[in-house]
This record gives sequence, C-alpha cells and structure tokens, in this order.
Amino acid sequence: MKAHRKPLPPLSSDAEAEAFVEAADLTEYDLSGFKPMRFEIEPKAASLNMRLPASLLDAVKAKAKASGIPYTRYVRMLLEADVAPHR
Repeated sequence: MKAHRKPLPPLSSDAEAEAFVEAADLTEYDLSGFKPMRFEIEPKAASLNMRLPASLLDAVKAKAKASGIPYTRYVRMLLEADVAPHR
C-alpha cells in the first residue's frame, strides 16, 4: 500500500516556489498531477500560412483558450505531437 502523500502548498510567486523546493523533501508530496512541460527554446525560422474554415479556427482558438495558451502555440503543439516519435 502506498503511503499517503501531502498535497503541495499554494505558492504565489517564483521566489516562494524556489524557497520551498530548496528546503522541502519532495518525496513527502503528491506529485501525481504534474504534467511534463516543454520549453520553447528553438528559434522559429519558418512560417506556415494556411486557409481554414472559420468554424475550425474558432474551435482551435477555444481549445487554446481553455488550455490557457495562445492559439498559435496550441497549433504548434498539435503539430509537434503528431510528428513526434511515440514512446
């Protein structure tokens, strides 16, 4: 049986988060809700221009907004996920 793990405390700033991580034993906390995050480091040297039905673009924008990211980044993430090797 797995031991009960504590939820992470609310952290309101980067400085607060850094101080917490520096001092805390993270094995005591439930990190199961974490998702991998990709940082966009590679420069964007090419562009894509395409025509779409307005309803499709509206749906993409709505999904991006629900995810809390700009729609162009959302489209890039969809493309990256489609061409990435499956693990």
